[in-house]
Amino acid sequence: MQLFGGIFFHGVGAASASLCYTPEKEVKGWSWQTYWLAQASVCWLLLPILVAWLTIPSLGKVLSEAPGEAMRNSFLLGMAYGVGGTAFGMAIKHIGFSLTYAISVGISCVLGTLVPPMLAGTLGEALSGTGGQWILTGVILGAAGIAFCGVAGRLKEKDVSQNQSGFSFKKGLPLCLLAGVLSAFYGFAINAGKPISDIAANYGAGDFQVNVVYLFSNTGAFVTTLVYTLWLHLKNKTLSEYASNGQAGGLGINYLMALITGMLWYGQFFFYGLGHVRLGKYEFSSWAIHMIMLVFFSSLVGVILKEWKATRVITRRALGFALFILLLAVVVLTYGNYLGGT
Repeated sequence: MQLFGGIFFHGVGAASASLCYTPEKEVKGWSWQTYWLAQASVCWLLLPILVAWLTIPSLGKVLSEAPGEAMRNSFLLGMAYGVGGTAFGMAIKHIGFSLTYAISVGISCVLGTLVPPMLAGTLGEALSGTGGQWILTGVILGAAGIAFCGVAGRLKEKDVSQNQSGFSFKKGLPLCLLAGVLSAFYGFAINAGKPISDIAANYGAGDFQVNVVYLFSNTGAFVTTLVYTLWLHLKNKTLSEYASNGQAGGLGINYLMALITGMLWYGQFFFYGLGHVRLGKYEFSSWAIHMIMLVFFSSLVGVILKEWKATRVITRRALGFALFILLLAVVVLTYGNYLGGT
């Protein structure tokens, strides 16, 4: 039951992440940097502090005993992730939800899953045995499914580029590549913060132990986001938008949408932590499971938002095939984790 609970929580977190950008469509009169910093303040600064305070017993003692190296590394890796997250948000403006998730998350899935045990010198040991082979197969299937989502997205780009305002594959692709590489650093940040979460577990944090790591990984992401968005504000003279968006009654809605976005995005981290601690021997596969589910749900969101409405039948069939491969990958990864726990 622990395993299936972990898969369920990863699914909830992935669904939350796939929905987090949808409120942006309701934001009026704000520049991108105003909205982005407002939601980032929620998901990368306020909620990590609040949730850690609520869920980590003896938080002060945990932090006093936490290794300085673990705190520093998690923070710095979080800063790199913040750059990737910002590039991610910018890419969506140019090529939409589905294609952005397919490319950037595909890269992040492979790197974030395999690089940490590789750097630790434990990858061979982790993948040995029947369970490990199933895990590797699941990662490969997941990467293939994400690649097929990219193919479907490319077909979609050809179908709708004539009709979709602002669609630019040329602008979106470099941002997706940057986002994919740097987004994987979040998995590295969680891995670097494990000594901190272990101390939290000793003080009774239980399944919530990873929440203490977010104090460092998420605030690192917030710092890079703050620097970039403030630079844009000064460059474009848009700081005044926080007090007025030029539309009567719209300012409150904008803040509400930023709050919802931040809560949904943080929901990804919160439920990721709950899923991660339940996978046991192959917990490094958490990143792959989470990313594969994220692409699956984000593609469904794209369908719901009618991003695929103007596409050909062959394009929609390509998407359907990709979604089937993604589901198969999750099943294979789940079975591999099951074998690892027996």
